Amino acid sequence: MKLYYKPGACSMASHIVLNELELSFSLERTDTAQGITETGRQYAEINPNGYVPALELEPGLVLTENAAILEHLADLVPTKGLAPKPGTLERSRLRELLAFLSAELHKAFSPFFSGTELSTEERHAAQAKLARRIAPLEARLADERPFLLGNQFSVADAYAFVILNWSQFIGFSLQPWPFTQAFLERLGAHPSVVKALETEGLLPVGGSR
Repeated sequence: MKLYYKPGACSMASHIVLNELELSFSLERTDTAQGITETGRQYAEINPNGYVPALELEPGLVLTENAAILEHLADLVPTKGLAPKPGTLERSRLRELLAFLSAELHKAFSPFFSGTELSTEERHAAQAKLARRIAPLEARLADERPFLLGNQFSVADAYAFVILNWSQFIGFSLQPWPFTQAFLERLGAHPSVVKALETEGLLPVGGSR
């Protein structure tokens, strides 16, 4: 398998899960702005949508969209327990959470990465919206569960970590949400997360956050 990724982007969720599952895979860095991969391939030929991630399962067979990739990977090694059993209410709850992360929390960060300078008013509005999207996670984590679904690390945790980690790049403090802050710090020390951060150049090898 090959993961097309951009350092620090949402593709890191798949990178973390691949590490967690100890699967054999390769990485190909992608410049989505230029639409070209590090080997010179036109990325539109791989993923016409133009964004990461894209997972090449075998030559010519590509899966896109975070939620789909994460569930597919989890089901490759079901004994790892990164997703509940298909057909159960618990699996539907995972999909519910992945949908929220993708459609709500992820997109709440979009204004900060639009490439245009936000006015003071625009920044305040974007921060207020982001706060509203973090609140449900804080409520979920308030019972001091270690992971979003309870006691078991899941693909949702990998995705949530990547999104919440963007707060550091935009100067948005998570201190008003202590359980979410603790979750981010806890996941930041998780071995598969540390390995992905190191590989993508966001953490010195052997370093600490």
